[in-house]
Amino acid sequence: MKRSVLVVTAHFVKAIEDRINREYIVRRKSDGTHFTRDELIVASEGADAILVTPFDRLDEVFFRRVSSSVKVISTYSAGLDHIDVRAAEARGIAIGYTPTEVTDATADVAILLLLGASRRAFEAQQLLRAGQWTLSSAAPLLGWQVTGKTLGILGMGRIGQAVAKRARALGMRIHYSSPRPLPDGFADEAVYHADPLDLLPESQFLSLHAPETANTHHFLNANAISLLPKGAIVVNTARGGLIVDDDLIAGLKSGHISAAGLDVYEGEPKLHPGFIELKNTFLLPHMGTATIDSRTNMGLAALNNIDAVLQGKLAPSLARVWANSEIPPNNQETT
Repeated sequence: MKRSVLVVTAHFVKAIEDRINREYIVRRKSDGTHFTRDELIVASEGADAILVTPFDRLDEVFFRRVSSSVKVISTYSAGLDHIDVRAAEARGIAIGYTPTEVTDATADVAILLLLGASRRAFEAQQLLRAGQWTLSSAAPLLGWQVTGKTLGILGMGRIGQAVAKRARALGMRIHYSSPRPLPDGFADEAVYHADPLDLLPESQFLSLHAPETANTHHFLNANAISLLPKGAIVVNTARGGLIVDDDLIAGLKSGHISAAGLDVYEGEPKLHPGFIELKNTFLLPHMGTATIDSRTNMGLAALNNIDAVLQGKLAPSLARVWANSEIPPNNQETT
């Protein structure tokens, strides 16, 4: 059987690399770096498919110039904000993604951030690693208990629901906002707010799980922060662009926000240096899906999407353009 030509923009866990090398004629940069847009367009000439990651920005210009031989592009992510899905549709290129494989790993990291921020884990680690731990030095490290507190969740898709389940086990109450309420039987006493601004005054803890769209970009700005209870704790495992960095940093400095746990940043892998300078930030390098299990399942799903389209079948996870969004209604989170 003739092997398809696959352009690959990154390196993956061994099981995925083995399958890629076994099943495809592979094109990738020999130095291990990411393609620029122009390099990726050149590499696409005569290729059947492209496997990308969220670090590859596929805009309207890319789709106008990409080779007509490309039938499918599959992204190693649950989010689609890095791909102009409408432009892809206009060129007749199918877009596959991996919305179901990231849920548990990302929800686990959201809880890690919530607890790490609330219990001042960064400061405690600093104290220990610097050899400065004494009874008197540890005494001021009083954090904020989660039991009995209200967790506000912006974006109650798969990941948001998984976070809610974990938070309930910690004794937290759940309030949430999404484009539509959960169906009967799924809410489990969670309180719905149609207007996300109405969610904020209830949110002693706020966890962000919405996609970055025109409506959610810079949602957490100075005005939104002012609506949060004094001393609130903010967690973000969705997209950095949901937050206005300067405004959150100002809130953290003033004490209106007690702490923040962040795994994603606007402009990553660079991040605002103001976050690094603060002690009340618990920071991770976009590792929400970073488990062997999750990354393997994501890679398998991404390749299954490619195989299905190239065989003339419907991909298991195929992105489609919806009326006001490039995310299907049942997948409101992004990773």
